[in-house]
Amino acid sequence: THVEKVGKVVCVGGGTGVAVLHPITRALKEAGNHVICIIGARSKDLLILEDRMRDASHELHVCTDDGSYGHHGFVTEVLKEVLEKEDIALAVAIGPVPMMKFVSLITKEKGVKTIVSLNPIMVDGTGMCGCCRVSVGGETKFACVDGPEFDGHQVDFDELAKRLASYLDEERTSMESFEKSNA
Repeated sequence: THVEKVGKVVCVGGGTGVAVLHPITRALKEAGNHVICIIGARSKDLLILEDRMRDASHELHVCTDDGSYGHHGFVTEVLKEVLEKEDIALAVAIGPVPMMKFVSLITKEKGVKTIVSLNPIMVDGTGMCGCCRVSVGGETKFACVDGPEFDGHQVDFDELAKRLASYLDEERTSMESFEKSNA
């Protein structure tokens, strides 16, 4: 991750994406940025690294989809509020594809540079298999070698979501097999 002092930064993490976001948030703060963090999960019991994210940022907002903790709703709702009040120079979003898509749409409206980290299926890590390909700015990129970070305003999130759904049947079969072997 390229880290430099840019001013006010908002870091948005969803689910397990918070784990990836943590060292980036910490580095942005250490570089002298004012860091506002928004993290979320479906419910309180799925929320991770709250204390570490609080330490890594100047301000922390916590959201749960079900309202079991913090703001009842999505991280994008809090993001809109932050963007109305603050002059944000950079947004970093890591989490589920729909979350990153909507964060990018919101920040694009406000003209805020946005970096997203993509983690599609990667088989060989060299770009040869093509499993992790994604369209960015109309060009084919490979998350394993060209990313995983991209300009969120340039990512074709709809294509990415379709690609991620390609192996759902195989993933389901594998999970059922795993559960049977551990029963």
